[in-house]
Amino acid sequence: MHYMKSDMGGAAAVLGTMEAAARLQLPVHLIGIVPATDNCVDANAIKPGDVIDSYSGKTIEVIDTDAEGRLILSDGIAYMLRHFAPDTLIDLATLTGSAVRTFGYHAAALFTNNTELEQHLKSASEATGERLWPLPLWEVYEEDLKSDVADVRNFSGRPMAGAINAAKFLEFFTEEHPRWAHLDIAGVAFGDSEFTVQKSATGYGVRLLINFLEQLKTA
Repeated sequence: MHYMKSDMGGAAAVLGTMEAAARLQLPVHLIGIVPATDNCVDANAIKPGDVIDSYSGKTIEVIDTDAEGRLILSDGIAYMLRHFAPDTLIDLATLTGSAVRTFGYHAAALFTNNTELEQHLKSASEATGERLWPLPLWEVYEEDLKSDVADVRNFSGRPMAGAINAAKFLEFFTEEHPRWAHLDIAGVAFGDSEFTVQKSATGYGVRLLINFLEQLKTA
């Protein structure tokens, strides 16, 4: 849990992108949402087996209390859709160790239901050197998140396809948005750096998203 400081990497990328876009005066209507929580041991903390409400109105069975990031991210997604109805919806999060086991510390996992959006993000990735690579969102993975007591459960409970299962959980709250992408940046947001003597934040995502927004500007 001492590495929880790195779990704000997605939030930092959103804040950094908002500031950079403002300073560059990019002609895009940009909205950033940063849901935040802490992962603590406490008598009032959620427990495995708890069923909780979400902002969307859907209920969630808690299987793994360490999968807390996706709980607040699902609320952030639901809040964004309800209040702002964005044309494009992109979320970033240091969500799973599975993404690290898949790509190491060299790339983020990309999940999207839109081929054009995937190509634009991959183009931005190639231009900035902030690597990402797509993984599937096939319906068959939904089976792992079915719950007997809630609308969905937050973790499959199986030691496989963890990044995909997390993305499928988030997809459950996107209301079938036609242009949504999820970036699991767990392996690239925090690590060794030539500029520091210890592990530090990398700033991953800011250059990638700014390049993506600049593509929108010129499209």
